[in-house]
Amino acid sequence: MALLSKKDANLILDPLADNNPITIQVLGICSALAITAELKASVVMALSVIFVLGVGNVVISLIRNIIPSKIRIIVQLIVVATLVIVVDQVLKAFAYELSKTLAVFVGLIITNCIIMGRFEAFALGNGPWKSFLDGIGNALGYGVILIIVGFFRELLGSGTLFGIKVLGDPIAKTGVYAFGYENNGFMIIPPAALIVVGIIIWVQRSRNRALIEEN
Repeated sequence: MALLSKKDANLILDPLADNNPITIQVLGICSALAITAELKASVVMALSVIFVLGVGNVVISLIRNIIPSKIRIIVQLIVVATLVIVVDQVLKAFAYELSKTLAVFVGLIITNCIIMGRFEAFALGNGPWKSFLDGIGNALGYGVILIIVGFFRELLGSGTLFGIKVLGDPIAKTGVYAFGYENNGFMIIPPAALIVVGIIIWVQRSRNRALIEEN
C-alpha cells in the first residue's frame, strides 16, 4: 500500500511545478529578490519557510473549528509569528553570523503571502494531515525556486557556491578566469533575481503550454 494516495502526493508535487507559488501564483517574490545573492542564505530561508508553513498549516487546521471568523487573520499572524521567533532563535544559537544577515528577512516570513494564503485557502478547510502535506509542498516549491536563483546568482556574480570558489581565483587568474572570464557583478544586485525568475517562468511555460495565460 502506498504511503500517500495520488491526491495526497499531488499536494506535494503540484507546487513543485505546475502550481508553483512563485512562478505560477507569483507569490513570495520579495524574498526571491532579497536573499538569493548567496546560495547559503537561499537554503536557510527555504528550510525556515518549510518549517513555518508545514507546522503552521497543521496548527491552523487543528484549531480551525474554534477560531472566530472575525479574528482569524490575527490568530494566523500569531501562529506564524511564534514559529518565526522559534526559527530566529535557532539561527542565533547555531548560525549566528548567518542570522545577522537574514535577521530582517526571517522576520518578514510573518508577512509572506504564501504562508497566509495557504492558511486561508487550505488549512482552514482541511484536516491536519492534508494541511501538513499542502504546507510542505508549497514551501518546497518556494524553496526550489529560491535555491535555483541563489545558485546562479552566486555562481555568476561571485564565482562561488556556499562561499567556496568553484570557478577559480579571479585575482590569481586560475580556472575559468585564466580564459578571460570575469564575475558578473550585476547578478549580485536584486534586479538580477527578477531576470533569473523570469527565465525560469519562460522555461516552465515553454515545456508546458497549458500554463500560458490567454489574453
